[in-house]
Amino acid sequence: MKKTLPGECQKGIHTVDLGECLNGIHTVDLGECQKDIRTVDLSIALHTLDSDPVSQDYTQWNLPKGVKARLGKGRVSDVLDPPEIAYSPDGKCFAVASAIGIWLYDAQTTKELNLLTGHTLDVTTASFSPDGAILASASGDRTIRLWDVQTGTHIQTLEAHACRINNVAFSPSGSLLASAGDDNAICLWDVQTNEIIRTLTGHTDRVNYVVFSPDEFTLASSSWDATVRLWDMQTGALLRTLTEHTAAVSRVSFSPDGKTLASSSMDKTIRLWNVQTGESLNTLTGHTGRVTNVLFSPDGEILVSTAMDFDTDLRLWDARTGAPLQLLKGHTRKVTSLVFSPDGSKLVTGSGDSTVRLWDVQTGTCRQTIADHAFCVRSIEFSPDGSLLACSGWDETVPLWDTQTDEVLHRLKEHKADVVDLVFSQDGKTLATASWDRTARLWDVKTGTSLHILTEHRDLVRCVAFSPDGKTLVTGSADTDVRLWDVATGKLLLTLTDHRENINNVVFSPDGKTLVSSSDDKTIRFWDVQTGTLMRTLDEHTKSVFSAVFSPDGKILAYSSDDKTIRFWDVQTGEYIRTLTGHTDGVWCVVFSPDGKTLASTSRDTDVRLWDVQTGTHLRTLKGHSRMVYTVVFSPDGKTLASGSRDGTLLLWELTSEPVD
Repeated sequence: MKKTLPGECQKGIHTVDLGECLNGIHTVDLGECQKDIRTVDLSIALHTLDSDPVSQDYTQWNLPKGVKARLGKGRVSDVLDPPEIAYSPDGKCFAVASAIGIWLYDAQTTKELNLLTGHTLDVTTASFSPDGAILASASGDRTIRLWDVQTGTHIQTLEAHACRINNVAFSPSGSLLASAGDDNAICLWDVQTNEIIRTLTGHTDRVNYVVFSPDEFTLASSSWDATVRLWDMQTGALLRTLTEHTAAVSRVSFSPDGKTLASSSMDKTIRLWNVQTGESLNTLTGHTGRVTNVLFSPDGEILVSTAMDFDTDLRLWDARTGAPLQLLKGHTRKVTSLVFSPDGSKLVTGSGDSTVRLWDVQTGTCRQTIADHAFCVRSIEFSPDGSLLACSGWDETVPLWDTQTDEVLHRLKEHKADVVDLVFSQDGKTLATASWDRTARLWDVKTGTSLHILTEHRDLVRCVAFSPDGKTLVTGSADTDVRLWDVATGKLLLTLTDHRENINNVVFSPDGKTLVSSSDDKTIRFWDVQTGTLMRTLDEHTKSVFSAVFSPDGKILAYSSDDKTIRFWDVQTGEYIRTLTGHTDGVWCVVFSPDGKTLASTSRDTDVRLWDVQTGTHLRTLKGHSRMVYTVVFSPDGKTLASGSRDGTLLLWELTSEPVD
């Protein structure tokens, strides 16, 4: 067992769950710690924060080094690995596991109480000890952390699992802690000594969930191997294996009397089992999607379940008969996590729609909603005067933030699917958005109203850009077309059709005469804006080209690729300048600073990197996100860098021109 100290240099190869792959863990070399940089053009100004988080705005709590504010609280949803929500035994607070840490909320007011940070990847689970004094959390970083709930202090780090840890659970007496991981193993820990008592093996695929019986004699586990297993806690022996499910089993729950076990499965069913005999008692059907959660109410009379695949309702069942009781409607995306309050009167749920909701179980009404647990931040943009910051992600809304107050002024809501790109016009009066609902939209920034809906694309719209004079909008789509539109009327002007795969990025040259598009077909294409003529094609990349951007003076084109490189191209001579390397995974986005001296880049490797444009020198690596960073943008004055990530947060980095030792 190793205790990890905050601030230690993390070197070597780390395992990272990229979220896209459903079959395992990818390894990402995070590189070596940068210790010897003495002078750079841009550095990070550090801030000392008040040690009492309750006295601060939560956007300032436990910020990564160099970050001056955080917008968004981190995702509480994942495709097949939903983070958990846990209620304290006294019912006074609840914990929400997110991509950036564990949020503690007051159960009555839903006010933020604390943010516990220290895990280096998504937090997958949180569990209170029976006396409420300790909170255990686990993560994709393969560690369990124990926290003092009263002070928020990190007590201990437990390490034994070889892969991501999916779930932890205290025994009813609080003497044991069980953990389940992607390494197919279950570890039993002595809470007093923090040592492993035994490891339970037998599952042939990752273990999703573990739970103790009320009498503490039995542990139930669920796995991707489509089985539920019951274990004797005195000997560690396998008591029985329940095999009626035909697909992965996501969660298990004991009834309060310990006689019945409920299990939920990717086969879209819920099953009830006799714990003593292993007999299947009942099968509940009704969900249209794969069932991700099932849970008994504290009195044992109700079962609640959730599913995925656009099945967004919570279903309440009579636990004795299996009869459906009620549907709780309100979430607009899959519900990934749930927990009853200790008295059973309330239900707390987390969803891919970026919200946590508190429900009245008796009436089925939503009492309160906690926003800003975004699933993903895909695109961000400052208004030209720097007063607004717009962001979009994997939901249908676009919030417009006041950069002085960090408050949302408008939330644009008319898209019917994920909004993946956005851009302000040069005068700041109009915002354009691209969505997977196959449309682009033009919005009045002052009022938040929709001006035009652009509907000619046959597939997902992936990117948008205004011409420098603001009169033309260009859109790129998964239908492989690039389209130009009249901003004033919303009418289609021109369609460019030479690309063979998804369009990832479109950009005008500063003089507005040239349009550049990049694509999954590994090419960058230059177009004459007046005639639509294809002028030039760059095809030296070996993988998808994600992003291309002109320097402010229009002399350099920088472009990035899934081949982990950034390249500079001289626009005037048509010659290749240099290649920048250092990211350990595909480079998603590149952007120039307003003065053109610095380039910022983002990657699947979770880092933001700063580069000297003139020399190609790597200046600085900004670490703070726990998932791939999709987007980055400089403020108009060049003093702030904003980055948006799949971890559901937008970080504001303060930049200065001071040298760094």
